[in-house]
Amino acid sequence: MEMDEKYDIVIVGAGPAGLAASIKIANEKISVLVLDRKQEIGCPKRCAEGLGLGWFNRLEMEPKKEWCVQSIHGAALYSPNGDGIQMKRKENMGYVLERKIFEKDLAMQAVQAGAKILLKHQVISAERKDDEVILTIEADNQTTTVRTPLVLACDGVDSLVSKMLGLDTKLDLNETDAGYQYEMTGISGYDEHLLHLYFGTDVAPRGYIWIFPKRDGTANVGIGIGAYEEKTAKYYLDKWIKEQDGLKHGSIIEVNAGAIPVGGFLDKMQTDNLLVAGDAGHMVDPIHGGGIGIALEGGRIAAKHAIKATREGKYSGEDLKAYTKDWYDTRGNELMKRLKGRHLLEQLNDDDFNYLAGSITMEEALKIGNGALTKKDKLLLFSKKLVTRPGLVKIFMKYMKDDAGMPKK
Repeated sequence: MEMDEKYDIVIVGAGPAGLAASIKIANEKISVLVLDRKQEIGCPKRCAEGLGLGWFNRLEMEPKKEWCVQSIHGAALYSPNGDGIQMKRKENMGYVLERKIFEKDLAMQAVQAGAKILLKHQVISAERKDDEVILTIEADNQTTTVRTPLVLACDGVDSLVSKMLGLDTKLDLNETDAGYQYEMTGISGYDEHLLHLYFGTDVAPRGYIWIFPKRDGTANVGIGIGAYEEKTAKYYLDKWIKEQDGLKHGSIIEVNAGAIPVGGFLDKMQTDNLLVAGDAGHMVDPIHGGGIGIALEGGRIAAKHAIKATREGKYSGEDLKAYTKDWYDTRGNELMKRLKGRHLLEQLNDDDFNYLAGSITMEEALKIGNGALTKKDKLLLFSKKLVTRPGLVKIFMKYMKDDAGMPKK
């Protein structure tokens, strides 16, 4: 496929962030090229494909039956001893998506607006010259170049383009989860309108196992654990599935694996001629590793600043720094509070999980994870629910006071 010698903006990575950015930019009649090294948009999927209704409302995005394959009415959290905290509502709270179809829908919107998308195009070098970036691209064993004054790096957690242009996005191993997931069919034994999350140090050290229902008898069954664990995520997931009567005789119809950022938020998400978004910018919820909605929003925010830079002809890191502040004001500071919740969970042992499962409500669990406990909530938690467990009180006290290393933005 042919491409022009120069574009106003080049986006590297055709995931949710890159596609959302390309739609917004193309709608402004700004020339934009989207490159991706993969051969198919939406593959591989490195998530459980859930998206809450709040994101649809926030992004003013209409659910479509082609890719909203299962409505979700709540969640269930299970402690190591099998006890659960369940919250189920009559109203719809979100969907499990068919991400391949969803992202192709985004791609079609981008192209209809005027964007150019090229797959199996690998950026092998990026160099600045005369206030522009020269991208060298490999496709079909041939190389070509394209020029642009601004690059949006949306090329995943191992963002190569960011490194090429001098922005350090390296993710610390402690802020990375190893994920492994099966799409399974012929399974049963779970409520198909709830998201199911299973905790425990023996089940999933520094993480959890999930079941995200997709269709009748079909679900994403996966795990995320600390990337530094000696045994693999696959080992823990296979071991757990063998113990579940409703799952162990099921069939696997898709396998996905990959690294998941769960923290390591960047102090700076821009430099000369470059913005980063999505997984490349570590835009992921540190509690559960979910990132579709966050990436879509981050891509749009990056696009807003890319459009402004293009119209003003200003592409220095200093000119682009408002992007980082904008993202933190919009989403990043909230996620930093949730990072505190992850740090809390990491300190709990199986006995703690079992106790909490029998003592707190789903609403309280969500508030803890969101960093949203009020003074009244804290008083109730300490005086009536944790008073018999001094070890837990100590952990929660640290959680209430700890800034979790939050940068001041």
